[in-house]
This record gives sequence, C-alpha cells and structure tokens, in this order.
Amino acid sequence: MAESRRGPRERMVFSAAQLIRREGVTSAGMREVAALAGAPRGSLQHYFPGGKEQLVNEAVAWAGDYAARRITRFVDGMPVPTPSGLFAAMAGQWTDEYRTVGFAGGCPVAAATADCAGTTPSTREAAKSALAAWTAAVSGALTDMGVPEDRARGLATLMVSALEGAILTARAELDVRALESVVRELGPLLDSAVTH
Repeated sequence: MAESRRGPRERMVFSAAQLIRREGVTSAGMREVAALAGAPRGSLQHYFPGGKEQLVNEAVAWAGDYAARRITRFVDGMPVPTPSGLFAAMAGQWTDEYRTVGFAGGCPVAAATADCAGTTPSTREAAKSALAAWTAAVSGALTDMGVPEDRARGLATLMVSALEGAILTARAELDVRALESVVRELGPLLDSAVTH
C-alpha cells in the first residue's frame, strides 16, 4: 500500500515500525512517530489508548505480516520456485537495502524483541506471533515446493533465524558478507529437502 493511501492510524503503525527498525523501541518515542507519520500528537491517544506499548505491539505485528506477505511475492516472482531461491530472495531484500541506503535499519521484530522481551510480556508475545506468521509463510512455501511438511517447519525456522543473525552481523560489520554467506551455505541444504 502506498504511503499516501494509508490512513492516519496505519501511517503511525508503519512509522513506528520504521523507527523501531532504525533506533530500537526506547528511541522510537510517540512524538517521533507522530512527526514521521505526519499526524497530530493527540491522534496517538485516540488510536492507541494503550500508549506506546500498544503502538509498539501493533508495529511488530505489522512487521510480521509484512514479512509473511513478502514470502508470497518472492515465490510469485520466481520462474521456478526453489527453497534456495526463496532464501536468496529473502536475504537479497536486505543485501539490496544495505548496498543502496546503508546499514541503519534492521528487522523491527528483532529490535523489539531485544529491547522488550524481558520486560514487556505483551511485546514478547507480539514478537512471538510475528515470527510465527513469518515462519508459517516460509514453511507453507517450502511445502508447496515439495518439502515434506514436518521438515518444512524446521527449515523455515532455520531460514528465519539464519537471516536474522546475518542481518545483525551485516549491521555490525557494515558489510553484506554474512548475508551472502548464509545464502551460499544454506542453499544446497534447503534444495536437498525437496522430495517431489
């Protein structure tokens, strides 16, 4: 959905996700979210009566849904879908971003988990649900490619976990090496799981 077609509430959730992925939860204040969304500060209380915690949780949920939707788009964009091709597309999104605009942004779900999992149970649950939605989308795509369902679940967890670790490493090193490495090393393993 184009930014201009989002309503004020959706713009605030999207803006919160963008701030969280760049600066973490603690630095993504309500004023900053309102300013980035182009919304009056008073509208935050209207749309998010639960305050910052509610907004963060909804931003995390949005990020999980976005990641899950991307899986479908990646598969639809492949002439012949393969597990290694899907993982390359997942990592390629980040490689392209880092090469184009730099290493400032990471995954909002990972950032919220790192900042809040031990202190805010609702955010931990939101992150858990977001990761589950993303992993389920990957697992479903793998199953559609001929990976047995029980194996697809484990490989989906491996793919998401390896990607998150590679994103973190890439940001720390200011280099896409880790993203390229996980694609190269996991590709053959992922493709070998296809049984039909």
